[in-house]
Amino acid sequence: MINFNDNIDAVILANGEFPAHEIPLQILQNAKYVVCCDGGADAYIARGYTPNVIIGDGDSLSAENRERYSNIIYYVPDQDTNDQTKAVDFLISKGCNRIAIVGATGKREDHTIGNISLLSEYKRKGLNVACYTDYGVFVPCKNKVEMLSREGMQVSIFNVNASNFSSKGLKYPIYDFTSLWQGTLNCCETNSFTIDAKGEYLVFITY
Repeated sequence: MINFNDNIDAVILANGEFPAHEIPLQILQNAKYVVCCDGGADAYIARGYTPNVIIGDGDSLSAENRERYSNIIYYVPDQDTNDQTKAVDFLISKGCNRIAIVGATGKREDHTIGNISLLSEYKRKGLNVACYTDYGVFVPCKNKVEMLSREGMQVSIFNVNASNFSSKGLKYPIYDFTSLWQGTLNCCETNSFTIDAKGEYLVFITY
């Protein structure tokens, strides 16, 4: 699991709501390398920052910033994937493995669900990736994982294709969830918890 104190290779700023919570803001402010997804660059630039790369098909970036930052825009016209994935693939080509994504939620709910669901695909590409919102962090997982947390932190589990679920350190027992809502609103009872399963799932942990 990526922690905001870890040595993150790069940060992707998506074109959702600009972060407001101190943790995603700190991740963005401390980033060594920032890739903005199209219109996400407008919000980043408006706050006095300059991205390393702006990526996408250019459909939501302002005309002013398209001209002003033309030398760092990486156009990807492919409509078969979204700008977040284009940014991920770009960072893979640069050798980045530890990636934090911020600004991927808010605004359109369909984009939010799409961005979150793609995390498991990124993990299949060998990435250590997490998506930080204003309320917590989404982490794609596979098989057995142990995560540091704090007593009382809320934990939700969203099954992708896993089976044989079990856990330690969570308040409520888990099972082979068949609906997205079934693994939500659990709670950590210690300073860490373990989930064991066969397959892929997403974990959301509140701050």
